[in-house]
Amino acid sequence: MIARERPSWDPTRLPDQSGRTFLITGGNKGLGYFAAEQLAGAGAHVILSGRHPNRLAAAHDALEARVPGASVETLLLDVANPGSIRAAAASVRGGLFQRGRLDGVLLNAGIVHTPRRRELTRDGRELVIATNALGHFVLAAELLVTLAKTAARGVTPRMVWLGSVSTRLGVYEPTDMQLERGYAAWRAYVQSKVVVQALGLEADARLRAADVPVASVVAHPGYAIGGRTPTVHGVNQPSRGKRLRDALQAPIAQSKERGAWAPVRALVDPRVEGGQYWGPRFVTRGAPVRQTPSPTSSDPEVRRRVWEECERLTRSEWPFARAARAAR
Repeated sequence: MIARERPSWDPTRLPDQSGRTFLITGGNKGLGYFAAEQLAGAGAHVILSGRHPNRLAAAHDALEARVPGASVETLLLDVANPGSIRAAAASVRGGLFQRGRLDGVLLNAGIVHTPRRRELTRDGRELVIATNALGHFVLAAELLVTLAKTAARGVTPRMVWLGSVSTRLGVYEPTDMQLERGYAAWRAYVQSKVVVQALGLEADARLRAADVPVASVVAHPGYAIGGRTPTVHGVNQPSRGKRLRDALQAPIAQSKERGAWAPVRALVDPRVEGGQYWGPRFVTRGAPVRQTPSPTSSDPEVRRRVWEECERLTRSEWPFARAARAAR
């Protein structure tokens, strides 16, 4: 659904974010990198996370070159590896970055170009659902108390889940989350995004019920593609051919830089509330506005079943009671 109200938010002039800290998964390229660049440009301290040290270093250097005075650090994190997730979260909790607060987490990392054949992670989970959804479910659980401690300072920290406009292109009810009964690359991607959106909406309902002052918001980037995106050495360097092909999609596409506008607004706009869904005004492109999620991902029964299945697959439960105490 396209929002009817005209957007009043200027994504090129964010409110001052000085003193605030944000963690971004998959921050070394694409939407994650440009979200980091926008947040750093507004004065925030940004923790770029990713699984490739060299790519993280390249993104770190690019951000510092493009945003003079940027405050940025890197964190090794593979969202498809539960051990890596827990180690990274322990580093944040242990004060490795010594910022004293975590104001928001952008759960961005994921696989867009899914493998043609079903692949498994080292712990036996289907790769796409593990990367796009299960890993972020575990990471959010691991960082919930840390976020709640920031809430004790009188602010409402946020977790933002990266949804997708593809969830409107058919009903992909996640009754077989690991696709054990039949794998298709497109289904793997769309189903994973239905799960992400369902988790984001269900998380907010459960946080409210547990009296945890942390907001969970879902945002999607529209149709954001590399060939419409500025060249950034080590981050986005599309070939001439890709530039030409993507130029043909200009009427319906936008850059990844603009695709980051919706998740960034979901992180920092004081008017955004938990349980909301944000995306480009014209669905695939445009300024970020509030929208309505797909019926499947917002269905309360689907959300409940997805949550419980994620708990089962990850053997992880969110520490709601501890988070509520930490926020007091």
